[in-house]
Amino acid sequence: MENINLKINGMAVSVPKGTTILEAAHSAHIDIPTLCFLKDINEIGACRICVVEAQEMRGPALGPKRLVASCVYPVSEGMEVSTNSPKVIDSRRKTLELILSTHDRKCLSCVRSGNCELQKLCKDMKVDDECAYEGEKVKYEIDNSAAHMYRDNNKCVLCRRCTAVCEKVQGIGVIGANERGFKTSITSAFEMGLGETSCVSCGQCIAVCPTGAISEKDYTTQVFEAIADPTKHVIVQTAPAVRAGLGECFGYPIGTDVEGKMVAALRRLGFDKVFDTDFSADLTIMEEANEFIDRVKNGGKLPLITSCSPGWVKYCEHYFPDMTENLSSCKSPQQMFGAIVKSYYAEKEGIDPKDIVSVSIMPCTAKKFEIGRDDEGRDGMADVDIALTTRELGRMIERAGINFNALPDEKYDDPLGIGTGAGVIFGATGGVMEAALRTAVETLTGEELADVNFTDVRGVEGIKEATYNVAGMDVKVAVASGLANARELLKKVQSGEADYQFIEIMGCPGGCVNGGGQPQVHASVRNFNDIREMRAKVLYNLDEKNAIRKSHENPVIKELYATYLGEPGSHKAHELLHTTYVKRSVN
Repeated sequence: MENINLKINGMAVSVPKGTTILEAAHSAHIDIPTLCFLKDINEIGACRICVVEAQEMRGPALGPKRLVASCVYPVSEGMEVSTNSPKVIDSRRKTLELILSTHDRKCLSCVRSGNCELQKLCKDMKVDDECAYEGEKVKYEIDNSAAHMYRDNNKCVLCRRCTAVCEKVQGIGVIGANERGFKTSITSAFEMGLGETSCVSCGQCIAVCPTGAISEKDYTTQVFEAIADPTKHVIVQTAPAVRAGLGECFGYPIGTDVEGKMVAALRRLGFDKVFDTDFSADLTIMEEANEFIDRVKNGGKLPLITSCSPGWVKYCEHYFPDMTENLSSCKSPQQMFGAIVKSYYAEKEGIDPKDIVSVSIMPCTAKKFEIGRDDEGRDGMADVDIALTTRELGRMIERAGINFNALPDEKYDDPLGIGTGAGVIFGATGGVMEAALRTAVETLTGEELADVNFTDVRGVEGIKEATYNVAGMDVKVAVASGLANARELLKKVQSGEADYQFIEIMGCPGGCVNGGGQPQVHASVRNFNDIREMRAKVLYNLDEKNAIRKSHENPVIKELYATYLGEPGSHKAHELLHTTYVKRSVN
């Protein structure tokens, strides 16, 4: 590949042709600030925070210096770039001051205070809240119509990251820029509340927002109140991906396993029991693998599509309603866990299920929507009462004054704190498929797997395919993450272009490790690092180290079936662990 030679701040740099100035500077260990830019997602050069002075060759000599947007401007041979000249700094400062002139500057109470990209830019550029430009401001009503999040356009900087990820990555596009000029705002069509649209609650817009303009609805106060109520037995479950992300809230590098400290922190918050959703991930595999085998043997609807991701499930209901019959009837691990807590666990511990408050810690904002779905719960009780994100747990720990970094490593409580390696990889794209294959293959063949690793379905590619010969039968499987990829895959299934027996779909790109409820990562890091791989590595390492790596070998799962549920797919299992779906319209 042809290389381009240039100078950045007087230093010689050589990069491949087609590289942008931003990328070239990063390769030379110079970070240019950005605000609107998201690599491969939102490359529009709109905010002008990333401007630099560039001189290009005009014949034998350099041409005039020009301010250009480094995020989209390609390098050229002999170019000279200045990233921090007085003119550049002055331009960036003026841009920030103009942004602040219409911004709600209530930073002290903002959910993003201390982790806000706009705030950091202002600090770095020495721009304070005594704004140089004052004038008319538009006052927006906060949109609280969605179950999982709110939108506050008073804090929006019109970077359009949220609209780009909604449209390009998720293929939904329920938010966009309305009006023009000074009246421009990010909202839904016809000014509908987000809850009135076909938003799927994935929260990817929250994950990429640089400010506090959009965030999950916070239910930490309700959890503190439940813990303080002596009449309530408050249990908590933590999803696999949370242990791979929570540490970032406390300064740990991306990809740090903080499972032990997380458990210790939850105990110190006052939960009566601290359990692991890995347990119910194993339970999900038992039911889902049984359902798959039953459909294959008895001519059921194929391909069977996993139902663990509530964002994906709602997407299917809105955009592929005719394929809801392909969805596994299994509840998600979060919901299965809640159902078992308020039945099996309650009976075993002699607790009235009405006195149990079931809390989940999830990497996913769609879980807040899921807990209120019809057919999730029984006897007038929800399976899960409160769903918190990883970020909310981080805020709870800080609010309680717990020194997270100094905590010892502690283990989950028995009996629902035991999970297998198959359960923990649920948090990465391909993990549900691999876990299901480990159990389905051994069940169909009656033989023990020599190698439990199904590496073909691993990795962060948007769509993965594989074929496995099982008991003399070719089983074609596919894995998709990110809803735009899901749409592409399902269109092929509908057209007959692709033929699969089993499909795993995760709503978020890369799976739950990159869920909408995980700690926000600044674009300066996100643009040059694959946070999906970094977090997923934690889960695969835990799988490798686990003494039990197949869901059907989990001793607590065995006891649960032997003493309570009977067998996978039994009447009692269906009553507690399975659900139904609805066909929704697109708004």
